[in-house]
Amino acid sequence: MDSDRSDLEVNALAINVTVPQALRWTDTRRGEEFTLTTLTVRLLPDGHVAVKAYGRPVAGGRGAYVSFPVPDRPELATLVAEAAGRAGELWAAHRGLG
Repeated sequence: MDSDRSDLEVNALAINVTVPQALRWTDTRRGEEFTLTTLTVRLLPDGHVAVKAYGRPVAGGRGAYVSFPVPDRPELATLVAEAAGRAGELWAAHRGLG
């Protein structure tokens, strides 16, 4: 493979992050309350990240797979930044196809 990878097109850079118990929150969608337990973090082409939250209905069951906005809380921003950094470390240390 050529050493110039600037033309290599990568379309999806996303990670899933478990929200620690102490940082979880609830939100309502379609009249149903959800506890948000995971984040999907995507790296955008400009280098910024976008994040959405997912969870389970408080009342139990599977519920719908819907995304929620992530509240503007410093501890959640820190979680996203640390998870993105950790994902970068893991990707950089990959050992190829197993």
